[in-house]
Amino acid sequence: MTDYSPPLKDMLFNIHELSGLERVLKLEPFVDFDNDVVDQVVEEAGKFAAEVLGPLNIPGDRIGCKYVDKGVVAAPGFADAHAQFVENGWQSLDVSPDYGGMGMPGVAGAAASETWQSACLSFTLAPMLTAGAISAIEAHGSDKIRNTFLPNMTSGAWTGTMNLTEPQAGSDLSVVATKAVPEGDHYRITGSKIFITWGDQEFTENIIHLVLARLPDAPSGVRGISLFLVPKFLLNDDGSIGECNDVYASAIEHKLGIHASPTCVMEFGEKEGAIGYLVGEENKGLAGMFTMMNHARIGVGIQGLSITERAYQLARSFALDRVQGQAPGVKGSATIIKHPDVRRMLLVMKSQIEAMRAAAYYTAGIQDVAQYSSDAIERATAASRLALLTPVVKAWMTELGNELTSLGVQIHGGMGFVEETGAAQHMRDARILTIYEGTTGIQALDFVGRKVMADEGKAISELIAEMRSLDADLAGDERLAEIRAALTVGAEQLESASTWLSENGTQDPNVAGSASVNMLMLAGTVVGGWQMARAALAIINGAAADDEAFANAKLHTVRFYALHIMPKASALRDAAIAGSSVVMDLPEESF
Repeated sequence: MTDYSPPLKDMLFNIHELSGLERVLKLEPFVDFDNDVVDQVVEEAGKFAAEVLGPLNIPGDRIGCKYVDKGVVAAPGFADAHAQFVENGWQSLDVSPDYGGMGMPGVAGAAASETWQSACLSFTLAPMLTAGAISAIEAHGSDKIRNTFLPNMTSGAWTGTMNLTEPQAGSDLSVVATKAVPEGDHYRITGSKIFITWGDQEFTENIIHLVLARLPDAPSGVRGISLFLVPKFLLNDDGSIGECNDVYASAIEHKLGIHASPTCVMEFGEKEGAIGYLVGEENKGLAGMFTMMNHARIGVGIQGLSITERAYQLARSFALDRVQGQAPGVKGSATIIKHPDVRRMLLVMKSQIEAMRAAAYYTAGIQDVAQYSSDAIERATAASRLALLTPVVKAWMTELGNELTSLGVQIHGGMGFVEETGAAQHMRDARILTIYEGTTGIQALDFVGRKVMADEGKAISELIAEMRSLDADLAGDERLAEIRAALTVGAEQLESASTWLSENGTQDPNVAGSASVNMLMLAGTVVGGWQMARAALAIINGAAADDEAFANAKLHTVRFYALHIMPKASALRDAAIAGSSVVMDLPEESF
């Protein structure tokens, strides 16, 4: 069993070479920051992750949280860790100074979040959802709501949640039944929500729930949903904590993983109704909720990266220590890292972790530009790219999280299947990531329907063109020949599938659904290959010149991705364009 150690060299390499930080630091909100400040923040976040959060991971999994009398008691050590999290100001890292935040670039926030989520995923879900709630309130709340609630949420003194799902609704928000009845300057909320992450805990003085509900005269479907802010405790006129609102957790789920993160059933209005405040306009609540969800989707994608990094570190440590069998060229018994297939598995993990990290940090940089650029054209271009990549980051990276944490168990052999090593926990924890904040299928339909087909392929064509613009630079060094060839083929496969979808997607209503997941995984694979090619080019051009071992390892890892991972693009393209009949024509009774 190994402790978590933040991979700072690769993190800082990606921040400075691939995320677009140089451009981000020229944006007006960030001009007072520089590279050194970003580095220091990420390094300190990594220390907090390793020293405070990492030791909570296994005990939190084994002991878990507990439900007691309409409330939740967190796993041992979590309350103290959260107090330190708040004291260090980590919740406020990339929040606007208008509400007490540090105002750091989102790139720094993404990197810090990676370290915390690698160290203890269950803990970090609370700050992640709080950050999403802050973004929704800041974007859609009234001045009064923002000024009343955001300072304490920004500090971390209060946490935030997202309340969408209901027992009868699942992912179908059009049938949300929770009710909101106007009453003076507020509303009375009644209904039940399920699967509410960190819906309750005892270590903050308040919890701010964002809740989807319907007004009495609301139209049917998603057009009739409004968004409300429902605090666990109401506030007195002076802003101090008042009486308990009519909302509580009635149960927590017993889950496969993330045992230390309470997943609550929430009841609103057991008595006269929970008091809530409208966020945004009546019947237009999805806009606010999607602000929070899109923030969370990138965060969950980074969770796929984070949990895989932790699983990789454990597998690598085991492979370096475990002695078993004979290996070519080694006298006597060998450590298993000497065996070619174990090295292959480790490189499958390492190369895709580095591709995910590059894609995530690049996307975080794009998000900063989309939000803060003063140039309208640049802002719109970045927003288009961000919209295109958000479902890819969420779904591709979490699917890899499932695949690669399972591979981590495989590297351990039988020792991975028992809980003592810790490998199984990573696989169990990762399993939720492809489900919450929109399943892989939902993300893929969004990617294909709203991002690829909706604009007749314009956004993805621009992405492919940017990939191809790297070709001339890659052609300048023979060491990059295999990487260049792999990216060329990958871009061709992505273009071919995109063109096929544009030509066939509107003719058959089942085409998009039949092609979508393969199309999204194709895009993720190729985006990862593009970012890895950029990384190799940066190394060739002198990045990390003072660290020969790191530079050589990066080139080797990129080459492995090109030769072992990028060939999947061709198979994914073929599956994406196979048509809907092979999926839809089998009679239901034959399943």
